[in-house]
Amino acid sequence: MKYQGSCHCGAVRFEVEAELAGVTACNCSICARKGALMWFVPRAQLALQTPESELATYTFNRHKIRHRFCPTCGIHTFGEAAAPDGMPMAAINVRCLEGIDADALPVRHFDGRAL
Repeated sequence: MKYQGSCHCGAVRFEVEAELAGVTACNCSICARKGALMWFVPRAQLALQTPESELATYTFNRHKIRHRFCPTCGIHTFGEAAAPDGMPMAAINVRCLEGIDADALPVRHFDGRAL
């Protein structure tokens, strides 16, 4: 299925084509503050409709995850990193997808604080 997503002001827009079966809630220092529910997909399934140069990026700790957000409204739309096998992945913030009831999705809890 194809999903449309954006930040709050609409400056960052994207499409994701994959099956949305559930999300992950992480308790690491950044995810706990953002409150995002993440959906992990291969990076190739995320199509930006905004030039990448117009997104802001934040990294911390080991600098392996690129947290991408809108520099205008500040909304975190997705993150990028490599899976343990090296495959490029995207972590989509499902709260930024149009027409999704995030409360209806099964949530897997991940202990990111333990890393």
